[in-house]
Amino acid sequence: MATIGFVGASAFRGSPVRARRAPMVCRARPAAASRSGPVMQGTEYEVPQTRRLSDALKEADVEARKEAAAAEKRRLAREAARDSRQRKIDFMANIPDSTSVGTVDEYMFKEGVREILLKLDTDLVGLKPVKQRVREIAALLIVDKMRNKLGLETAVPSLHMSLTGSPGTGKTTVAMRMGQILQRMGYSRVGHLVVATRDDLVGQYVGHTAPKTKEMIKKAMGGCLLVDEAYYLYNASNDRDYGQEAVEILLNVMENNKEDLVVLLAGYEDKMNNFYNSIPGMNSRIGNHISFPDYEADELVDIAKVMTRELQYEMTEDCLPIFKQYIQKRMEMPYFSNARTVRNAVDRARMRAAIRLFNSAMGREGSGMVSRKDLMSITAEDVVTAEELANRGSTAIVE
Repeated sequence: MATIGFVGASAFRGSPVRARRAPMVCRARPAAASRSGPVMQGTEYEVPQTRRLSDALKEADVEARKEAAAAEKRRLAREAARDSRQRKIDFMANIPDSTSVGTVDEYMFKEGVREILLKLDTDLVGLKPVKQRVREIAALLIVDKMRNKLGLETAVPSLHMSLTGSPGTGKTTVAMRMGQILQRMGYSRVGHLVVATRDDLVGQYVGHTAPKTKEMIKKAMGGCLLVDEAYYLYNASNDRDYGQEAVEILLNVMENNKEDLVVLLAGYEDKMNNFYNSIPGMNSRIGNHISFPDYEADELVDIAKVMTRELQYEMTEDCLPIFKQYIQKRMEMPYFSNARTVRNAVDRARMRAAIRLFNSAMGREGSGMVSRKDLMSITAEDVVTAEELANRGSTAIVE
């Protein structure tokens, strides 16, 4: 701001007086801190941002070329699909209805499905409804394969499954065999089985569940993922439960990756039904529901025979009735687990047989010699009787 000097009053009486002017100083206002762009030092003004018109035109031209290339690619894809469909229509119009593509037995043998079904019959005693359902799924895959060879329209069926039943009824064994069938038929790359529970999928804090679930899914890709006791993933009474996140990830994978992963959910039937009622989206993605009934006493005895035969043991005729009575008594008690209970009973019989042979060979009257038959035999003396089990109490969990 200019400074003005004043003169005394006497100056107006006589000679004229010139007022002095102070020098005016003009300073550049510093740029505001909120303004964008570079600020120069000192008293210089801001340097404005500039962009060449040629650069902008060049970028716009690149984007236009990309869009044109994408549109051309989509057009070519539509034309290729239309030509392929027309060729298929012409082929199907000219092919005779009597054209043969081979027999079902040939496909079952060539793909190795017959071998797997025979092994399923050998590994699992009873369970006729389950085996029938597995054969139905195998038949669908075989016919779909034959249609594909002839050029007919095919679509990958929904292979996600629900396996319901008590513990020890063969759910895991069936899941393994289904994985092998899908791999032999070309519906999965590897055909392996990954078993997971809530602890494998659900984390303990925020942000922990998604990585764990995705890691298990990554391991199972190309095969089957069996989630045992799947109803524990969802807890409707707890809004802060992290299992809901695992369920949402599974739903997304079951829908978008159904051609590379088969999800099998296993558990008790009543709890699984409640689980499906709580999550309708899960039930709609399950295409096959297989119910596993409990074994009968005679079937469990047959299972014991199979187990001992695989271990190169033989149950003598006098021990079979005792073993059946033990099984019948055990079925009335808590914690009964079908084939798992039989396996524990067989292991206990093997232990008793070993103790019996050791004591007889090392006793005073023993010679220390043990024959091959002795090493392979399980006798009535080695089996826990129903009376022994009853004496332990109605809530005994020791086999």
